[in-house]
Amino acid sequence: MGKENDQIGVVTALVRTAFLVNAVYAESGRGHGLTPQQGQLLCVLMAQPYGMGELSSMLGLAKSSLTGLVDRTERNGLVRREPDPRDSRAVRVALTTRGGRLAEEFYAETCRRIEHLPVSLTGEERTTLAGLLGRIVRDNAVPMVFIELDEAVPAANRQ
Repeated sequence: MGKENDQIGVVTALVRTAFLVNAVYAESGRGHGLTPQQGQLLCVLMAQPYGMGELSSMLGLAKSSLTGLVDRTERNGLVRREPDPRDSRAVRVALTTRGGRLAEEFYAETCRRIEHLPVSLTGEERTTLAGLLGRIVRDNAVPMVFIELDEAVPAANRQ
């Protein structure tokens, strides 16, 4: 093991960053009675309702795992299944009013915590970091699983 101030490689940096962000989701979730996966589901649904297949792809979950996650979150009154207007055999998952309020609170708390992570960076360094990470996200066609802070839509405007 190197010293704490040693430069680390890109692979190590990205993996450690993923762990760090996952820990933020877990901390924010605990404060709102959510698992990290439920928090992710609520954040994804802030943009709009999605079908189960879309959610499976976006969240990287097997359909059976997603079904269990949606079932548990639905029992807690945070999401609901609704008919898909494009396919009568399918359902979409949408936030309930309560789920929308909780999603906004969880989202704001998570953003606040993540915003604090690069506190030691200058404004220019933050801009550079955002640009580089944004390029990695675009180059790898990462689904939109977390909306930009200024794109957050109040729950009342989504239903």
